[in-house]
Amino acid sequence: MNWSQLLSPQRQNQKTATDAVSRSSFEQDFDRIIFSHPFRKLQDKTQVHPLPEHDFVHTRLTHSLEVSSVGRSLGKRAGEVIMERHLELEKDFSSFDFGAITAAAALAHDMGNPPFGHAGEAALSEYFKTNTTYKVSDAEREDLVNFEGNAQGFRILNKKQFGLRLTYATLGAFTKYPCPSLLPGRDKKKKSQKKFGYFQSEAGAFKDVADKLGLISSSEGVWCRHPIAFLVEAADDICYSIIDLEDGCRLGLVSFNEIVDLLAPILGSKLDKQKLSTSSGLNEKLGVLRALTIGELINASTEVFLDNEKSILDGSFDTALTDLCRFKDALGVINKVSVEKIYHTHTVVEIEASGHEVLPGLLHEFVSAGMDLKNPLASKKNTNLALLFPEEIRLAISDADTYTILRNVIDFISGLTDRHALSLYRKIKGISF
Repeated sequence: MNWSQLLSPQRQNQKTATDAVSRSSFEQDFDRIIFSHPFRKLQDKTQVHPLPEHDFVHTRLTHSLEVSSVGRSLGKRAGEVIMERHLELEKDFSSFDFGAITAAAALAHDMGNPPFGHAGEAALSEYFKTNTTYKVSDAEREDLVNFEGNAQGFRILNKKQFGLRLTYATLGAFTKYPCPSLLPGRDKKKKSQKKFGYFQSEAGAFKDVADKLGLISSSEGVWCRHPIAFLVEAADDICYSIIDLEDGCRLGLVSFNEIVDLLAPILGSKLDKQKLSTSSGLNEKLGVLRALTIGELINASTEVFLDNEKSILDGSFDTALTDLCRFKDALGVINKVSVEKIYHTHTVVEIEASGHEVLPGLLHEFVSAGMDLKNPLASKKNTNLALLFPEEIRLAISDADTYTILRNVIDFISGLTDRHALSLYRKIKGISF
């Protein structure tokens, strides 16, 4: 792979890139994402703690903004060195382009996540595992029984009604798992095959992206990652490792002293406990620790990326940057503590459990309504439910095949916010009015 092709500012169905006077194509990507309807809805989607009442607990929106900020730093740091190594890039690109692509892809990285976080993904998948009567192909069925937020995100970024039309470079950097759901011989030791990145409905769209960027294909429908996808992944790994811990402290799940001990191996000599003790309050102390720790992790992850640039470009590198950085052991301990003390608390588990009732319940009702949309003998209930679909969903499923109908109903349900999903479920079940 070569950087000139990988940094393509071209958009789908556009012959040449057109930069605005003051913004590059990649900065335009960032702006289009941040003003889009699906991105806005992340303000009420679960990060770790569903339906948070605490002022400082992160939602998917604040998490995405933070990941994007870290991604920009990672991209720009890496870009500065890559520009020095590849002088031919100076004609068309700058280190700021590396930062802008990483920031835009990172900003969008969670746009496909359903209500109730990973529990929501499981709930949507389980519905189709227990409802097997729909006539679809094997590959399409694999999509349905394995709802994947990354693939849903790629689908959203390619839907016309949101007006996104991102550059090929940003779409490639967004896709951490450039393979389909049905993949015989999937090698989960490879980071890029741990999950999947596109549904059958977007297989053609991703092939177009891969071809335009020159991604290396290892087999039919399977490609190596865009190099910047490793930086996007590192930004996400850094943020959830450190900031979920911060949320845990504010909620009283992890003590401040325990956080200091967990971060000490990363901060080393930069940890000044005496100076830290003079800070005015918990928020300031956590802010200082967060900033210093994220800075160290950005440096360490960038080093791994640059050290492995050659193998990343030839497609042989397939490991998370944070799994190889010099702080990998410290991050492992942090993640272990987070699982034990934060991710499995009673409040998290209780509300996530409700997602296993709410989302399949909504699917049951709206799949029936979608399948009955053109049926003149449809029940009054299904006719009324169909009116609750957004107009673009009704148009998309009109005279469509079964898979397309199901895919669009899933778009509707997975696109709901946590509170909207809960409210809609209560209303159509007659629990509240």
